[in-house]
Amino acid sequence: MNLLIMKFGGTSVGSAERIKNLKKLVVDERPKIVVLSAMSGTTNALVEISDYLIKNNKEGAITKIEELENKYRKTVEELFEKKEFKEKGHELVRQHFDFIRSFTTDMFTVHEEKIILAQGELLSTTLFHYHLNECQIPSVLLPALHFMRIDEHHEPDFAYIEKHLKEELSKHPGTKLFITQGYICRNAFGEIDNLKRGGSDYTASILGAVLKSPAVEIWTDIDGMHNNDPRFVSKTHPIHRLSFDEAAELAYFGAKILHPTCILPARNKNIPVWLKNTMQPEAHGTLISQFEPEDGFRAVAAKDNITAISIKSGRMLLAYGFLRAVFEIFERHKTPIDMITTSEVAVSLTIDDTSRLNEIQKELSEIATVEVDHDQSIICIVGKLPRNHAGYAAKVMNALKDIPLRMVSYGGSENNISVLLHSQYKVKALKLLNKHLFGYDEEI
Repeated sequence: MNLLIMKFGGTSVGSAERIKNLKKLVVDERPKIVVLSAMSGTTNALVEISDYLIKNNKEGAITKIEELENKYRKTVEELFEKKEFKEKGHELVRQHFDFIRSFTTDMFTVHEEKIILAQGELLSTTLFHYHLNECQIPSVLLPALHFMRIDEHHEPDFAYIEKHLKEELSKHPGTKLFITQGYICRNAFGEIDNLKRGGSDYTASILGAVLKSPAVEIWTDIDGMHNNDPRFVSKTHPIHRLSFDEAAELAYFGAKILHPTCILPARNKNIPVWLKNTMQPEAHGTLISQFEPEDGFRAVAAKDNITAISIKSGRMLLAYGFLRAVFEIFERHKTPIDMITTSEVAVSLTIDDTSRLNEIQKELSEIATVEVDHDQSIICIVGKLPRNHAGYAAKVMNALKDIPLRMVSYGGSENNISVLLHSQYKVKALKLLNKHLFGYDEEI
């Protein structure tokens, strides 16, 4: 079955009105799987409820549960017209929130937190399914927990997913509209787990890859990927086409419209990814595929909450094995490195996960002098930047000549020049790059 994958984020199902509009976007003759996130604000509220429970603040948890349940009850009243479906909607909400409330009566663990976090997607997909039923539009609800699984390394188990997804689909021959949950899955032990924040994009890309779909469409409230961050610069433009490599760099280094993990499964199977706008469905959006872009700069993105670590050692001078020792420390603590620069006596690198920083710093101090700088940002300048063409790095450095740069990374990829700077300079740097690389008249 040649199924299109359409993923919609939390704002697309954030209210009864949005859910009704969603129906208009997905109901046509194209066979498809619709992947839904939780209603906007739900996952944050469920995290807050879980935090209360972990701290044994049961009154706080109960208050937050009631607030969230009231939001869903209001949505049910506005979404459904017939008494039968209002009752079904309210019963669905009651069951899920009674289940969440049951965790206030006993000990609470991290495993149970993941069960609570799964409730948002289970609610949004079922409410949308009920809405289609009320409108007499045939659809099938595919439970993601029947086929989405991660292995012991928390990576998607593609063979398992393909086998069990196709088994689920085979039960419904002739069906053109399937609905499933993004984000949630089971782990290698069969427990309810998730693909982490932004995981609904990942779900969509994984499904597109295992089914060899004609395309994966990611629908948000922005008309595609922009050349710069519109929250901080006054003038931007949507980019109509990106290569997989360009999109992967932008997603990893801060472009909020797309989750970093989304690109890899689609790229591996050469499945085009469309970024579309639910508010302006007629807009072109951004097509991400295997194509050869023209030389030049395409876009800029920024990633905050970066920590820089400088590692200096006289023993590094002409010593092989030193870098291996450094990298092994980060590997033992399962902490990825974003950027790295080296000199004869020092290594500087960046991380965005500081949960094991104290342990890492302690081990590094046994072989070197260590300095740590917080409140850093990486700015990533993306495009097709061939190594044998002069001028690209010069343009970036000239644009940022009045800003102190902590690190510069160039040459590791023909798609990326990255700079590290203190976060206080981030907005100014984005504006300067918008002016010097893209010709916009920015007020600095």
